[in-house]
Amino acid sequence: MVLWKDAQLLVVNKPAGLLSLPDGYDSQKPHLRSVLEPTFGRLWIVHRLDRECSGVLALARTAEAHRALNVQFEQRQIVKVYNALVAGDPPWKERVVKLKLRADGDRRHRTIIDTRRGKSAETSFRVLCRFGEHTLVEAIPKTGRPHQIRAHLAAKGFPVVGDALYGDRDHPAHSLMERLGLHACALTLEHPGSGETQRFEAPLPQDFQEILEA
Repeated sequence: MVLWKDAQLLVVNKPAGLLSLPDGYDSQKPHLRSVLEPTFGRLWIVHRLDRECSGVLALARTAEAHRALNVQFEQRQIVKVYNALVAGDPPWKERVVKLKLRADGDRRHRTIIDTRRGKSAETSFRVLCRFGEHTLVEAIPKTGRPHQIRAHLAAKGFPVVGDALYGDRDHPAHSLMERLGLHACALTLEHPGSGETQRFEAPLPQDFQEILEA
């Protein structure tokens, strides 16, 4: 699970199904800090991944590192790269989606497209591999809105496989994976201590790999 560790920074490959933050209704559910702090001591959450999303995630090990990383996120200096397996075959090779998003915008607590009250959101997409009824897409969000990649892909008609919240739950494509087909594969940031630019990569988990090979 651990990709990098030093006195200021801990970078992990979060497994799908593990919460980034404590559950608001059940504090006993395992989450990143509850799993990692017994081994690594006090940790600060800098950013999050959806529970069913796997991949690279950075945590701060000091308050100073936490502040430094927060500034990088606020100034959009940190680059996050995701792989998404989507239903359908996009007619484009590359596309930038700029649709304003409003979090918790409906009864299902989804992030919705809202051109009047939504916040600016931008995601760059690039097709990596086409499988006919499914496509592997690279997604690079410029902004960090909740469920941004999922909402943008669904709005364009290519929901992430296994996404019961934003996709058509009866569509046969969504039975392909038992969880969300979204993986954070790379994260580039400036080390909060040295200032050196570092890129961390998390390999695709076994279930994701097996689906692609099949």
